[in-house]
Amino acid sequence: MTRPVDSGARPGLVAGAVALLAAALAAPALAQSSYPVTPQMRSTAQQVAQAGVPLSALSPTAPDRYTVKRGDTLWDISKLFLTTAWRWPELWGMNLDQIRNPHLIYPGQVLELVRGDGRATLRVAGGAPTDTVRLSPRVRSESLDGGAIASVPLHLIGPFLNEAVVFETDELDRAPRIVATQEGRVLLSRGETAYVRGELAGVRSFRLFREPRPLRDPATKEVLGYEARYVGTANYERAGEELVSDDGKTTIVPATFRIGDLRLEASVGDRLHPVPQQDLTAYAPHAPAAPIDGSIISLYGEALSAGQNQIVAINKGTRDGMERGHVLALWRAGRTEVDRTTPGVRTPMRLPDERHGLLYVFRTFERVSYALILSVNEPVRPGDRFTQP
Repeated sequence: MTRPVDSGARPGLVAGAVALLAAALAAPALAQSSYPVTPQMRSTAQQVAQAGVPLSALSPTAPDRYTVKRGDTLWDISKLFLTTAWRWPELWGMNLDQIRNPHLIYPGQVLELVRGDGRATLRVAGGAPTDTVRLSPRVRSESLDGGAIASVPLHLIGPFLNEAVVFETDELDRAPRIVATQEGRVLLSRGETAYVRGELAGVRSFRLFREPRPLRDPATKEVLGYEARYVGTANYERAGEELVSDDGKTTIVPATFRIGDLRLEASVGDRLHPVPQQDLTAYAPHAPAAPIDGSIISLYGEALSAGQNQIVAINKGTRDGMERGHVLALWRAGRTEVDRTTPGVRTPMRLPDERHGLLYVFRTFERVSYALILSVNEPVRPGDRFTQP
């Protein structure tokens, strides 16, 4: 996936905000909040907590002790101890009494693996952890998440949480648009002036989009939504008006906007859409509750194929039961071959589909979702299939 030059905020800055995580399950009041630990995850963890996991579920290279490092994620630690990383509730459930909150595992904590009677449990060395931090009298700089590790590498999806958008209709065709530029410039950079026409409805902050294109289901060809190229942001400065001359002629004066952060240089024709309220919640990886089967619609950006840590659009959304945090298995269609082992006979064959990667769903719409490629063996292309893991 190609990335345009970013003349505005860097993804690393966004990631710091996106990493605002908490799923404090110990207190009933907090458990009723909107934090993303589902009853299914809690139930799995509680069941495993009673007896641990079978030794067959452990990774062959699972260490006896591991010290959590800054930069680790729950996904990393799950892969370290278990054969299947998305089964994170089982890792957490190995010692539910000590690790009460899967998002409150901190750098410096030592995790110990205890094996016995064909089962394994995980405990924090030195007793139950505390959510408090001992401070010494010196200046400290801490992230807003208190230093707890994240579920997945959030810096990879942070920039897309509000930029990767699927519109249900072709509403951008009717959206406010840039109609002229400062001093007639072809392209606009950060801080420059743009002139806009259209209904603003009192909104002051907008995202800029370009070239909406239909996203079609690979099998049915149904239009599932419209994906527009993200350009950047623009902020309202001065209202437009209509001037009526003495002879009754009307002259339109467009509204004035200041260009903000950009991924691409802005230009005449770019469409404006209100900036939504930021959703900084990160959902822990988990498997779909029911079987699901779908296809990759497109790759985000201009690439012809995608690899690990790139973004794809898939043809399942909230109407199909897709949730943020779902982990999906990627499949490569089996190639066609000819059996020539019988003399004089050629038998066409299609080899079995091969599983070759994992997706993590981080943004959902009604009929489409965006997913991060967590791991993959071969390049991913539109039309590739996915299922539950």
